[in-house]
Formats: sequence, structure tokens, C-alpha cells
Amino acid sequence: MWARALAGLVAGFFVAAAGAGLVAWVPPGPWEGAIVPSLITFIPFWMLAALWAFAFRSGVRAWAALGTSALAGFALLWLLRAAHLVQ
Repeated sequence: MWARALAGLVAGFFVAAAGAGLVAWVPPGPWEGAIVPSLITFIPFWMLAALWAFAFRSGVRAWAALGTSALAGFALLWLLRAAHLVQ
């Protein structure tokens, strides 16, 4: 149980950060205009990721799923930036 809780807190933080980054970068226009909505969505994203960690049977599975999701989110942010699709 503690492993899943830590996965939700630590890895969930990075999942929420990637989600907030997507909220800031995906809408058209400069990202500075979307910084407040992305900060507002960060906490609900983090809460959802922490709850999602308890959907797994073991802490290892929770760490793997949340870690993979965080890496995928940051990879998507990097690809968007590398392709110059965001400002």
C-alpha cells in the first residue's frame, strides 16, 4: 500500500506536470496566456494520478504505469517543441 501511495505522490507529480504542460502548450497562441489554467489543472491532475495508483494490484505496477505515463507525457512535450508546433 505504501508503495502505491508513494507512486501516486512522486510519479503522479510528474504525470500531472506533463499534463499541465500540455494544457499550457496545446491551445493556440503563446503559452504565457495559458499559464494560469495549466496551474489550476495541475492539482486535479495530481489527485487523479494519486488515485490511479491505487487501481493497481502492486506498487511495482503502479510505479511502472505512472512512470511510463510521465515519460510519455514529457516525450510528447519534447516532440511538440522539437517539431516547432508550440511557441
